[in-house]
Amino acid sequence: MSAPTRFARFNTPRAVLAVLLALPAISGAAFAQAPYPSKTIRIVVPAVPGGGTDILARLLSPKLTDAFGQTIVVDNRGGAFTNIGTEIVARSAPDGYTVLIATTPHAINPTLLPKLPFDPINDFTMISQLALTQTVLVVHPSLPVTNVKEFIALAKAKPGSLTAGTAGGNSAYLAVEMLKSMAKIEAVNIPYKGAGQALNDTVAGHVQFQVNTLLAALPFIQSGRLRAIGVCGAKRAAALPDVQTVAETVKGFESSGWYALMGPAGMQRDVVLKINDGFSKALRTPEITKRLAGMGVDVVAGSPDELTRLMPLEIKKWGAVVKSSGAKAE
Repeated sequence: MSAPTRFARFNTPRAVLAVLLALPAISGAAFAQAPYPSKTIRIVVPAVPGGGTDILARLLSPKLTDAFGQTIVVDNRGGAFTNIGTEIVARSAPDGYTVLIATTPHAINPTLLPKLPFDPINDFTMISQLALTQTVLVVHPSLPVTNVKEFIALAKAKPGSLTAGTAGGNSAYLAVEMLKSMAKIEAVNIPYKGAGQALNDTVAGHVQFQVNTLLAALPFIQSGRLRAIGVCGAKRAAALPDVQTVAETVKGFESSGWYALMGPAGMQRDVVLKINDGFSKALRTPEITKRLAGMGVDVVAGSPDELTRLMPLEIKKWGAVVKSSGAKAE
């Protein structure tokens, strides 16, 4: 009979015990999850650089670094009506290190698009409604109009000749469609990958008008590179007190947007509350609140439960807008 192999000699309870006793002792604490946050936090912006969401994320980043004591990375993932970046977050680990700044398209897309690669509610953890934003109707300065009444008259005089550039599927895109429907005008609404690209093309004169957030458009309005002719919200904007609302000409017209913070489904409650607290502190610093107010953004910094209740209502509301406007994804 051959001698037992080297490995066979260890196949006894005493040998196994001896090997285990020889291993370094490992305390249970070594297996415990490190306190949150202990590494870089990624904020996914589901749009190309230059739009309101991107501006908000980069404005908050330094304050968030202070609040969390960790590096904050803004990751722009634009395209597919915001769904590329949104899906990335939906498929990420629910550890709190990847979060999404969602905007109104999150509530629009379930009706606008026939199939989504995620569930807009069940695949996400609701963290906070960050802010509300005013939107504004702007035109290239070469367009010979100074208000909504003149704009509608020009559009009716030249049906189908005016072109709009908006981020496909967002509230601005729908605002243009609503304006076309309610004012009974014809115009070409060109969907872009993101609001930043649409804004750049409007400034360059490649398209003649657009609706965008006041946050993104205001610097161009102030420099004279765009002309504001109508505020899309229910009231005039403090930053543009002399600009009428669109509703002062087109009765019943109203469109505004929001920013919300979400993570993947299944996040731990204590981590959610820590993230909520960090973003709330950043938003409520006097410097940030003042700067955002000057750009038509009202800080909300709401609770996770408030956003959880709000999101189904927003999906229902924007679903009705999509259906009544006849908007279609292109």
